[in-house]
Amino acid sequence: MAPLEIITARRAGFCFGVKRAIDITFDISQHDREGVYTLGPIIHNPQVIQRLKDEGISPIEVDGLDAVEVKTLIIRTHGVPCQLYDTITKRGYKVIDATCPFVKKAQDYARALAESGYQVVILGDRDHPEVKGLVSYAGSDALVVDGAMPVKGLKSRVGIVVQTTQPVDALKKLLSEIVEQVREVKVHNTICNSTALRLKETEDMAGRVDVMIVVGGKNSANTTQLANLCNSLGVSTYHIETAAEIEVSWFDRACKVGITAGASTPDWIIFEVEKRIKDIGGIIPDGTY
Repeated sequence: MAPLEIITARRAGFCFGVKRAIDITFDISQHDREGVYTLGPIIHNPQVIQRLKDEGISPIEVDGLDAVEVKTLIIRTHGVPCQLYDTITKRGYKVIDATCPFVKKAQDYARALAESGYQVVILGDRDHPEVKGLVSYAGSDALVVDGAMPVKGLKSRVGIVVQTTQPVDALKKLLSEIVEQVREVKVHNTICNSTALRLKETEDMAGRVDVMIVVGGKNSANTTQLANLCNSLGVSTYHIETAAEIEVSWFDRACKVGITAGASTPDWIIFEVEKRIKDIGGIIPDGTY
């Protein structure tokens, strides 16, 4: 096989909010492990969750809180519904809030819109924990839309917030639909800039390579979004969690391979992917991407 050029996206891996949450959690593990849990997985990456378990910090769901002795509870980077937050603080746990600051801002906007009399429309995946949290701040008449179906049931005054990992094009599409139905629209573009830049970088890279490797948890929304983008551009795309999944046959007729990774993918996993491709004939040219 001819040398395979490896190009790794500069923005691959942890975003600010994820790095902050992981730093907080690992720092706690260095001096206090007894009775420390994260409320749900701190991020959507099974390998990181396992490393935290090895350090003595495991995820726990709400229905499991009574089964163990909890002293410290760390709120996941996606945030939690406000009612749940109130419940756990009343239980007397030491609560460490590792919610991404950008998610916090979206929650604040949702609450402010609802208090100002707007019907809050949330663009995002209704089953994602971040969106479930946003709904709790958005009032009883809030709507969650994913951009795939027509929006119905709108009132005359609408306020929009967005799941932080949504693409900008989805917000543009939603706006063009809503403005034809309502009298007043107030928009808070709560899409994380890191998400938009990562998508743009991945799109540019996909046009220059023969194969794209997208690294990150299979349960990670933003990683799946990257893989879907690459697939839509017609480049051979493989969404993997670890280097062990890589198959030599993927590169049989390839000259260039691009590597990108979701916001919850740690550097050490990206490095292992690079090493695996180097071991089967890949090279990293000086001064690339």
